[in-house]
Amino acid sequence: MPRVRKELIEDAQLSPYASRASQSRGRVLPEPECPVRTVYERDVGRILYSMPFRRLRHKTQVFFNPQNDHICTRMEHVLYVSYLAETIGSSLGINTTLIRAIALGHDLGHPPFGHTGESVLDRLIRERCRECDIGFQHELHSLRVIDVLSEHRDGFGLNLTFEVRDGIASHCGEKWGERCLVPYRNKGTDDLMRSALEHIMPATLEGCVVRICDRIAYAGRDVEDASRSGLLTFSDLPRDIVSTLGHNNQEITNTLVRDVIRESDGRDAIVMSDEAAEALQALIKISVQRIYKAPKAQRYERQVSNVLEGLFEYYVDLATSGDRDDTSAAAKAFFNYQGRHPEINAAPVTVVTDYIAGMTDSYANRMFAAIYGV
Repeated sequence: MPRVRKELIEDAQLSPYASRASQSRGRVLPEPECPVRTVYERDVGRILYSMPFRRLRHKTQVFFNPQNDHICTRMEHVLYVSYLAETIGSSLGINTTLIRAIALGHDLGHPPFGHTGESVLDRLIRERCRECDIGFQHELHSLRVIDVLSEHRDGFGLNLTFEVRDGIASHCGEKWGERCLVPYRNKGTDDLMRSALEHIMPATLEGCVVRICDRIAYAGRDVEDASRSGLLTFSDLPRDIVSTLGHNNQEITNTLVRDVIRESDGRDAIVMSDEAAEALQALIKISVQRIYKAPKAQRYERQVSNVLEGLFEYYVDLATSGDRDDTSAAAKAFFNYQGRHPEINAAPVTVVTDYIAGMTDSYANRMFAAIYGV
């Protein structure tokens, strides 16, 4: 079907609150239109074929270096978010292609070792770079990945549409209890960095759907993974949470998705009922205490800190000194990356952060072992 025909169908069938490909605010660098694909379909393809997306399958979601093959990876998480958000989006009559692009790209900037890796990198940057105003924030780095670091057509940057870039930058809500997400439609094209830093709402309803589904996707799944690690089971959850949300991940997800569809229908907002939002918030609080702050998780965090600190110090020293006498495989790989980095005059800390953030868990472990002989 020609692109123009697809755009006409969108105009005729989508909700008045939906984003339309024909009305996109465009790309930073204008491009000729594709005769077949809409701008959002092209963005989906660029994300799927990017190297950062491929590496998501080797990055953990919560549990560091899991031995259990059924524990969630970062790629599984973005696929879950995409599926749930598209389910809600199709029921509400909004643009599911835009939803898919945002969902698939929303975690491209996540470093190895999940949120523990993110907090460790943030600390290392702030300690090593006193003049840096910003540490490490995965949604901000996701924007950097798609705008600067990803290779596309013999150049750098995927040159995605404003709506996709905004949804990626604004996907992370700081408050677990968000229950009414109203799009910030007057957002400027230069406001995306501020959106990430200040957790401002997305500019589209589609971005709001992805933002709420990011929480829905991990809430029950984290408990499911925790049960495989002996940290927490669904039978440990308080009765009021179970009675509201359900007895397992499938029931919890189904309850929350249906709740959002029911509460958001016909509105220019993505809404969760008070009852469901309070139960979800309570579930996440329990997960924080029983999973993320569990002694086993703390031991993982110390291990992650050791690996990332070792890599960070080694590579920053290497980048600063430019010591070409170091002919180790780790040094050669880094100098090769540094030579291809799109920002010629980037500070050593910036290059090292980009390098480490792009690593998979297994690659980071291998480089640490190669450098320190452990």
